[in-house]
Amino acid sequence: MVDVGKWPIFTLLSPQEIASIRKACVFGTSANEAIYITHNDEVFVFGLNCSNCLGTGDNQSTIVPKKLEALCGKKISSLSYGSGPHVVLCTEEGEVYAWGHNGYSQLGNGTTNQGITPVQVCTNLLLKKVVEVACGSHHSMALSLDGDLYAWGYNNCGQVGSGSTANQPTPRRVSNCLQGKIVVGIACGQTSSMAVVNNGEVYGWGYNGNGQLGLGNNGNQLTPCRVAALHSVCVLQIACGYAHTLALTDEGLLYAWGANTYGQLGTGNKSNQLSPVQIMMEKERVVEIAACHSAHTSAAKTQSGQVYMWGQCRGQSVTFPHLTHFACTDDVFACFATPAVMWRLLSVEHEDFLTVAESLKKEFDSPETSDLKFRVDGKYIHVHKAVLKIRCEHFRTMFQSYWNEDMKEVIEIDQFSYPVYRAFLEYLYTDSVDLPPEDAIGLLDLATSYCENRLKKLCQHIIKRGITVENAFSLLSAAVRYDAEDLEEFCFKFCVNHLTEVTQTTAFWQMDGPLLKEFIAKASKCGAFKN
Repeated sequence: MVDVGKWPIFTLLSPQEIASIRKACVFGTSANEAIYITHNDEVFVFGLNCSNCLGTGDNQSTIVPKKLEALCGKKISSLSYGSGPHVVLCTEEGEVYAWGHNGYSQLGNGTTNQGITPVQVCTNLLLKKVVEVACGSHHSMALSLDGDLYAWGYNNCGQVGSGSTANQPTPRRVSNCLQGKIVVGIACGQTSSMAVVNNGEVYGWGYNGNGQLGLGNNGNQLTPCRVAALHSVCVLQIACGYAHTLALTDEGLLYAWGANTYGQLGTGNKSNQLSPVQIMMEKERVVEIAACHSAHTSAAKTQSGQVYMWGQCRGQSVTFPHLTHFACTDDVFACFATPAVMWRLLSVEHEDFLTVAESLKKEFDSPETSDLKFRVDGKYIHVHKAVLKIRCEHFRTMFQSYWNEDMKEVIEIDQFSYPVYRAFLEYLYTDSVDLPPEDAIGLLDLATSYCENRLKKLCQHIIKRGITVENAFSLLSAAVRYDAEDLEEFCFKFCVNHLTEVTQTTAFWQMDGPLLKEFIAKASKCGAFKN
């Protein structure tokens, strides 16, 4: 299961908001912007809002998600972003929308005015059903269902594929060597473009200073040029990093070429490659590759689910594919890419699967599955004998003292309160305690009686965290009574440091006589009663 919480920006959202997410994308030069689509097909954005890239109609940043009404119900199917940043997306209906930075006409609306809200890209696309979009630093591409490819925006290196270096203000069909070809996949580097056609051929154009077009040279290309070195294989997927390219074939073979300053080609060195080089040859079949034009990181997933990463990984240069513990390539970019953006529009599948710990927590106090009840203060708590025997020596001994036929279905508890005993039983299922400090005193008593040392420490932590002037002497008394030396010392110091206030409380004068004398004597030794 993909967890969007691995991207730091999503820690701003509540658990309820996280649970509502169906698709999401983190983007921006510092991974400080995000867009997500809910199960109800509502679209929300939040973050820094550089260059109006949130599309909210203003230039204000927001840590609270804002709804993009214009896109709600549009069923977004593909999304990409540039470095400005600008955002381009297409819907299931084949419509294309864009907004954000537009200094090079990368929004395709014929102007260089910044797009403050999502606007449909119409020129040459109105009659086309677009199924995929891709963005470079400041240029954009759109692929139609019938295999036609359109490009627009910044064109200083020929990345639009028009045959010139003039910027392209509106979508223009990329032809030349692609004329008559059916394009099935696209990707953009910072200032380069790549396309895969239906027979497995690969084409590249634009900037080629690092060999990222795979043509055997480092000369820029103003129109699409076939990657001849891949003539013997059938490529299914292409992915572009900042200045490097990955290609995956129908046989699960992986090729890489271009810039290699950070080891992003996975060749074991940092030398650029002008032509495709096969990597991960000793590994099993590769089924997915991942790269992003704003990062120097590469990732791949094999048929057995193993995920590898290489390149720039949190500042380190990893020159060989490194096996990770991740379940998907997306996690590589969340945890190791710089910036920690997403390499694609992420589909979040909220699985019904529960871990062992989650299952145990869910079944606590469940009448449907329990085989034992405790009655405390007239209330029932439903538990499972097996869990109690596994988790607690007290219950293990208790149950062994009964013959099976004599085992009671209901056990009466009268020495502890209901909140305390319920908290104890829940602790056995969850390893956590959630009680106010006053009730934690009772749980501390229980933990002492049942010899549960870890629980004693948890109770002491709760009490320390919740100590106040009003309850300090009550907590001190409890610490002494239950032989919690560390807690006793903590409470004593608190009382001494707040002596004037605590001696005015009712709890101080109601303290046990011997204990009060002991406190006064000990405090006097510290000089607390000098005045």
